[in-house]
Amino acid sequence: MGLQSKTKNLGLAELIAIALGGMVGGGIFTILGISVAIIGNVTPFAIIVGGIIASLAAYSYVKLGVYYKDEGATYAFYKKTYPKTPFLASVIGWYVIFGYISTLALYAYTFSSYAISSTDFSDNMWIRKAVALGIIGLFTAINLWSVNGMGKIEDIMVYTKLVLLTIISVVLMQNGDTSFAKFMETMAVDAEKSSIMNILIVSSVTFVAFEGFQLVINAVNEMKDPDKNIPRAIYSAIVLAVVIYVVISMGALFAIPAENIIENKEFALASGAGEVLGKLGSTIVIAGALLATSSAISGTVFGASRQLAAIADDGYFPDILTKRTNKIPKNATLFMAAFAGVLILIGGLELILEFGSVTFLLVSLLMAIANYKIKDKTKSSAIITVLAIAGLSLGSVLILYYELKNKWEQMAAIVVIYILLTAGAWFYSKRHQKKIQHKNAEN
Repeated sequence: MGLQSKTKNLGLAELIAIALGGMVGGGIFTILGISVAIIGNVTPFAIIVGGIIASLAAYSYVKLGVYYKDEGATYAFYKKTYPKTPFLASVIGWYVIFGYISTLALYAYTFSSYAISSTDFSDNMWIRKAVALGIIGLFTAINLWSVNGMGKIEDIMVYTKLVLLTIISVVLMQNGDTSFAKFMETMAVDAEKSSIMNILIVSSVTFVAFEGFQLVINAVNEMKDPDKNIPRAIYSAIVLAVVIYVVISMGALFAIPAENIIENKEFALASGAGEVLGKLGSTIVIAGALLATSSAISGTVFGASRQLAAIADDGYFPDILTKRTNKIPKNATLFMAAFAGVLILIGGLELILEFGSVTFLLVSLLMAIANYKIKDKTKSSAIITVLAIAGLSLGSVLILYYELKNKWEQMAAIVVIYILLTAGAWFYSKRHQKKIQHKNAEN
């Protein structure tokens, strides 16, 4: 996210890079195996549906972003739309921050899976977790040391990863054993086997792969013409992400047997590229995955730590998280890294993925409801906003249904996490209200 820190004149190209830097991270690599296991060759179609759901979610973010022009984004929008509900503002703040923490853990977990995929330790869960903890530690240290230095690294990583991922996917499609006709034939068979509900479940799970477009709004004070560039950047980035994800998924399905994608879901693309293109292909995919996850880790640490510090400034997190050194929220950054580490240690890949998807679907739903409340002020279409509310509600219910039906223990773990987050939000909202009452009494 160094683009934000280097200049006060962010243009459209830079803003699209910010959104893509946050979106094209570990999500696509992680969802591939899970998606193919459920619906096979229908995966690219489900990704497109996921992109449509993300676009509906983005509509309210765009409208609220242009109306409020507040770099606090999600939390600030809710706080300003519902000024008399401090508890709900606190809940949104806690959900958003821990949603970002879950994606941080997801990106780190995916990074480590690819980093050790060609070694003898590829199946060792604890080595994988240790590498994940190490990469979070590395980017936390770099963010704490120099934001400007991180910015230069980030810019290079965002564009290089997009080129690498696109090239390798196209090469896989050309060199795989599957022809386009055979792929479409298999897709038709898988579509017949798959229920509409399963396709929608996968689309909902893939929602986490589109999380990150909101980071554009964090740069509102440093961009040119936000009225035009917020919508252009966010919608362009989502379309580009859909194209990249579809190409990657088709490249994998053309060249790698479905059972291999399912079995090696954390590093399926590298495994398949190695078989089809040899060591060079595998190395290029690993490099692309490491760049993708690295830039996403960096961007998430940068943007979310600042949002955490802002929420703490309002009294909804511990006061210690407000501390900044040279404008860098050091304690907030360390807090996020520490909790991401805890999530990596206690949770598996799917728990992290699905907690992230549920959280961002839920928060996006609340944003759509907030936008509907002030739709006249934001000049929003009632029909599109209601469609967004319906789509995001359905997505949230389907993920919870899938969890309850297939892995109720995981569902129970997610519910426990939400209970703890809500309790934390309640405690700090009450504490905040007491402080305000105390100040008013003194005056």
